[in-house]
Amino acid sequence: MDWFAPIDAYCERLGPGVWAEPANAITNLAFVLGAAVALAEWRRAPGRDGVSLAFVLLVAVIGLGSFLFHTLANGWTLLADVLPIAVFIYGYFALALFRFLRLRPAAAIAGTIGFAVAGQVVERLAAPVLGSSASYLPALLALGGMGALLAGRGHGAGRPLLLAAAVFALSLTFRTLDVPLCPTFALGTHFLWHVLNAATLTLCLLAAIRHPRRA
Repeated sequence: MDWFAPIDAYCERLGPGVWAEPANAITNLAFVLGAAVALAEWRRAPGRDGVSLAFVLLVAVIGLGSFLFHTLANGWTLLADVLPIAVFIYGYFALALFRFLRLRPAAAIAGTIGFAVAGQVVERLAAPVLGSSASYLPALLALGGMGALLAGRGHGAGRPLLLAAAVFALSLTFRTLDVPLCPTFALGTHFLWHVLNAATLTLCLLAAIRHPRRA
């Protein structure tokens, strides 16, 4: 694989230039803004949970990685884009199992591994319909399922996670429609994925910050 070969994956990009995806690039500021909002909440919270702070910083890294990919658009910046997102998905799932569902660390790790394996199956089944967006379907299902389970138990993180799942579903819809709508909407819809995905992650951060202990 040529790690520096240009990648053209989104409707907005018409060439290999750094600013060939201005909307897709600039809207990554939404992740930085979301991290800033969460950081302000973290500063006000008692105890200042270190794990939550790590996730706040990770969301800022997600914004940076996505910005690099939508400007330089090559193999290595693709990794900079997708790896932090994967770390957040699996890390937050493990955190939810441990903190919100009160599983033991070994059980939370085993559950996360099981989620990763099951996610590969779901992704393959959904790929013919969702294309590359299928890789995010397991996260959507997990987020909605976790939110519903917690809300049913009366846990305070349940409703924020359900709201995050609803926003993420809309976000994923716009990501999926980017190429199909390209002939009629040249800007594409991927930039809306950034804005709404940043909102999703911010809601997840706030849920973790406001519920720092196993309860």
